[in-house]
Amino acid sequence: MKLKTAKLLLVDDKDIEKEINLPVCNATLGNDAIDVSGVNSEGVFTLDEGFRSTASCKSKITFINGAEGILLHYGYPIDMLANKKCFEEVIFLLLHGELPNEPELNNFKKELSHRANLPTQFDSFFKSFSEDAHPMAMLASSFAALATHYTNLNIDSEEGRKDAILNIIAKVPLLAARCHRHSKGLDYLAPKENYSYAENFLYMMFGEHQIEEINRAMDVILTLHADHSQNASTSTVRLAASSKTNPFAAMAAGIASLWGPSHGGANEAVLKMLNEIADVTNISDFIKGVKDPNSALKLMGFGHRVYKNFDPRANIMREQCHKVLEKLNITDSKKLDIAMELEKIALEDSYFVDRKLYPNIDFYSGIVLESLNIPTTMFTVIFALARTTGWCAQWNELMSEKNLSISRPRQLYTGKTKREI
Repeated sequence: MKLKTAKLLLVDDKDIEKEINLPVCNATLGNDAIDVSGVNSEGVFTLDEGFRSTASCKSKITFINGAEGILLHYGYPIDMLANKKCFEEVIFLLLHGELPNEPELNNFKKELSHRANLPTQFDSFFKSFSEDAHPMAMLASSFAALATHYTNLNIDSEEGRKDAILNIIAKVPLLAARCHRHSKGLDYLAPKENYSYAENFLYMMFGEHQIEEINRAMDVILTLHADHSQNASTSTVRLAASSKTNPFAAMAAGIASLWGPSHGGANEAVLKMLNEIADVTNISDFIKGVKDPNSALKLMGFGHRVYKNFDPRANIMREQCHKVLEKLNITDSKKLDIAMELEKIALEDSYFVDRKLYPNIDFYSGIVLESLNIPTTMFTVIFALARTTGWCAQWNELMSEKNLSISRPRQLYTGKTKREI
């Protein structure tokens, strides 16, 4: 049943009632939204700390139903996209709303390849970072630096936005790979023209072509992280973009938000937990600590803020995880032994099953990236590499609005009243 209107009853300190009719915006899937944009004319705001019950925008890109474990991009289920399409096709879908046919896909790949280069000044720019600089700090700085090279962008036109988006998406794997190469003191590598997006990123990181299973696993990781509705980093990009800032600067803002351990740093936290457990013989005591309400121990990589069922991306990542481990014949890793035992416990122990603390995508992606010898400091960079495509789609959707206005959240002031000196 779709709602038509909602009523808000205001009662003042003299018990005088006033009823306000509020329009309801109907969703094609999921919850409808009550439009409260006009309540400030009545002298009140709505308060929703953390925006848990507030839709900040209208969007056609991604739909999530956390209760049922559903994730759709323009109506396509994430498992279909990850299992049947390559990452370039998913990027095209996010940007255009439809999957490409073969000529469109080939042309799109050529467009990205043509822009897969960086200004020559970036060689010295990267060398200015210390070798122990965090890759996410380098990545955010790099996007801010690119804003100094792309200064005359016509973001009010469709063609201008398209050009900016293609440049952003084409350059982010080069920047991400350079973050790794710089940390290792290695020379930077140019992409190969006949490699896929995922293949090129791995090649530019390691300097050699990877086997098919590894390239495929990276392609899937990028697809699964491409967009996830209005999360913290995506909302940050939209918030920054609402001021019509340079899109490269808006991406830098998104990277800064993603860096936090409560967001993109979650898979890095999984590896930290595995290191702290240290040995499978310590798992029993660790699990007891997790169950103890007085303990500070947390089971990282299990459960999700949105999904109250199994994260649909986790099933796909789990399959890729086991394929990679089998192909690489990894049987002597303590860390992976711990991870697999934790997975078994979480899927069978009633404590975790009853609380729906299933392994999430961060748990499995962390294991895969670890097995590929990718440093943990690069995990969130790879997340950002994937999510930049979603940010670009969200940025373009916002900038395409006819009546774009700058975002300006309100506040509930709880400080001192006016005082005299």
